[in-house]
Parts: sequence; C-alpha cells; structure tokens
Amino acid sequence: MKNGTGLFSQIAQGFSDLCYIWWLEVKNTFKDEGMLIFFILVPIGYPLLYSWIYNNEVVREVPVAIVDMSHSKSSRSFIQKFNASPDTRAAYYCNNLDDAKNLVGQQKVHGVLYFPSDFQKDIRRGGQGKVDVYCDMSLMLTYKAIYQTAQAIALDMNSEMQKPNAGGITNRDDEINTEPLHVERIQMFNSTGGYGNALLPAVLILILQQTLLLGIGLSAGTARENNRYKDLVPISKHYNGIFRIVLGKSLCYFMIYCVMGAYITLCVPRFFHYTSLVHGADLLGLMIPYLLSCIFFGMTMSCIVRYRENVLLLVVFTSVPFLFMSGISWPQSNIPGIWKGISCLFPSTFGIRGFLKISSMGGTLQDMATEYKALWIQTICYFFTTCIVYRMQINAARRHAIEHLERLKKKLEE
Repeated sequence: MKNGTGLFSQIAQGFSDLCYIWWLEVKNTFKDEGMLIFFILVPIGYPLLYSWIYNNEVVREVPVAIVDMSHSKSSRSFIQKFNASPDTRAAYYCNNLDDAKNLVGQQKVHGVLYFPSDFQKDIRRGGQGKVDVYCDMSLMLTYKAIYQTAQAIALDMNSEMQKPNAGGITNRDDEINTEPLHVERIQMFNSTGGYGNALLPAVLILILQQTLLLGIGLSAGTARENNRYKDLVPISKHYNGIFRIVLGKSLCYFMIYCVMGAYITLCVPRFFHYTSLVHGADLLGLMIPYLLSCIFFGMTMSCIVRYRENVLLLVVFTSVPFLFMSGISWPQSNIPGIWKGISCLFPSTFGIRGFLKISSMGGTLQDMATEYKALWIQTICYFFTTCIVYRMQINAARRHAIEHLERLKKKLEE
C-alpha cells in the first residue's frame, strides 16, 4: 500500500508541476508583446495577405508591344488572335524594336512580339515563318501568359495553313490530316492552373513552423538578455523533472497552435476559394505530429538564440530555402542529394508534402504514410534533444546561481 500511495503521490506531484509550468508559460506568452505578435497576429494576418495577393490565380490582359515589320495579312491575323486572347493585350504598336524595348524598361509592357519583314514571304514559299517573342522574366505569371498565348496561336495558324495541302475530301479529313494525334491537356489537381493553388498550401504549412520558431526563439532570447534564468526554468523545486518542464512549456505552444493550425489549414483556403480536398481525420493525423515536431524543433534551436534580434534574422533567412527544399517550388528530382538529406532535418519538408497530398490531391493518411512516420520520428528525436538542451541550461543556471551566492558571501565577509 505504501508503494502504491507513493507512486500515486509522485504522479500527482508530477502532474501538478506540469500544470504549474504550463501556467507560467501561458502568462509569459501573453505578457510578451513580441510573442503575441508571432503566435497570434502573424498567423492570422500573413496568410490572409498572401492569399489575397494571389487570389486572381492567373493574370489577364498582360500588355504587350507589337513590332510588325511585315504589315501582311498573316501578321495581322496573328495579332488579332493574340489581342483576342483573355490573357494578353496588344497595348502598343512600335516602328522598331528599340522603341518596344524602351516600353519594357518603363514597365508599360511585359513583352514584345516582333514580325520580320519577310514573315509572310517565307510562309508562301513553303518555308518557315518566324515570330520573335520577348518576355520580361522578372514575373513568371506574365511570361507564362505571353509565351503560351503566342505558342497556341502559332500552332492553330499552322494547322489552318496545312489544310489546303492536306488533300482531304471533307473538313473532318483535313482536321485529321493536319492533326493526326490529338492532344488534350487536362490539369490534374490544380484545375485552375493558378499560382495560388500551387503554392499556397506549402506557404500555409511553412508559416506554422516559422512563427513557432520566432515565438519560441524570442522567448529564449528575452530570458537571456534579461538574465532571467527563472523564466527558462520556472522555479528551483521543479528542476528535478526535466520532462515536466519540456512538456509543460510545449503544452502551452501546442494549445495555441491547435487553434492557429485549424484556422490556417481550414479557414484561409475557403475564404479565398482555393482548392481544398482535405478531410478532418486525415488533417488531424498530420497536424498533431507536425505541430509537435515543430515545437520541439523550435525549443531545441532556441539554445542558439542569444538576443531577440537573432531569431528574426535566422527565421527570415531560412524561409525561402525551407520552401525550396520541400520540393514544392523546385522539383525534388533536381535537388542534390546532400540538400535532400539536409531537408529531412526540418519538419516543414514532410509537413508540406503531406498537406499537399491530402489538401490538393484528396489523399488519405495512408497516402502520406512516409511523411506521417517521418514527422513522428522527428517529434521523438527533437523531444529528447530538447530535454538535453534544457538540462544543459538548467546546469548552467545552477552554476550561475552558485557563483552569484559565492560572490555575495565574499562581499559580506569583507
């Protein structure tokens, strides 16, 4: 009975300590304006801003300068079809290529169509007509609109020019002779072909990780700047339970980000009508290990934050590399092996891939089994690294306290 009572007493004391540490962390979080900004305001506001910027999905009426040195029926027909496209607009007609380049430099147009003087002559001779397309590559969406529109018109005009020589009896025969292999493009998952639907899911998941790193790092930096070791490890009577400290602090972050995670992954895509095929059970299965791995990863990394400003530089600098290494904006097959290995260290890599499978592709938890297992492995590994880091910080705090007491004794003795 005594052993049973003692065990129950230890469990009750451990739970009481964990709740106390959780309560201290909650108070510290809501007292610190910086942590409130990164934990609440940024996760609420930044996804809305980013989604609003790309809400149009595709660009329309991209202005283009026309340089028609041919002045022929064929060039006029090409320009009319180009101008009739919903994606592009013939905004300026120039006499030479230099004038068109100046318009591009002034950002009045985003591309140039150039028809050489022998454009129609080459076609009538049975040769190959040439149309030069110059695009401003500073914005991928405008480049895509201009290039794909010009390419589609060229293919269409090419078929029309081949029909008189096709030798078909009916119009259907001419169509088959000029296009024996019909290709129909169907966009899988991203039905709109928009940039927002392609990139937004990855950005939303990355926001969760980066804001957690910012908030946790800011808390650690503040404690070190003020030499407040009691904030790092609440009070001396809890020093003996390192698991209690880690679990108590992480429970505070997890509770906040359960709300933020539901808002970002469920509400934001619906606000802007982005594709969202996610199911509640699959999302819950992904987000639990993802948030836990991000929290313990942030707590581990907080040991290198000496000042509040350091965490801002660290997180902002790593945001774009994290996005590239996930394979969403750069093909995974083209990523060097060493960077693939490094990317496995970050929760965002597997979180982004898993969320894309269940949100954009309508997959299930079984479809993202690799990412699911990897996130749980990261959670366990980073939990123990956090315990090691916090134990080292506790020992440092104790040494500092002992040294401080010894200095005070010497002063009193003098």
